[in-house]
Amino acid sequence: MFRLGGDLQVYLHREPIDFRAGINSLAVLVQETMALDPFAPAVFAFCNRRSDRMKLLFFDRSGFVLVLKRLTEEVPMAAPQEAVVTLTTEQLHWILDGIDIDAMVRHPVRQYQVAG
Repeated sequence: MFRLGGDLQVYLHREPIDFRAGINSLAVLVQETMALDPFAPAVFAFCNRRSDRMKLLFFDRSGFVLVLKRLTEEVPMAAPQEAVVTLTTEQLHWILDGIDIDAMVRHPVRQYQVAG
């Protein structure tokens, strides 16, 4: 599978979309519903009602790219609390690998002054 750069912003549209939507419809959805710039250096992720397909939309200097991934099983998604969620590219890759990000909890980052 491809990997996205770690410096990209990722926005997940939590409400399921009609998967017949193409690039133009998704770009309008990003602009009007998500209130974001579809030309920004970001990835916009969408899922279908069954959560077994994901669409990624991003702009790469010369045009839009639309990626569709059909997952072998549904990705568990909790009921949306927010319409748009900001993710890291690592979290997006977890979703694309079939991992429930709502169940994932990271260890806190600790700052140490002295080792030992």
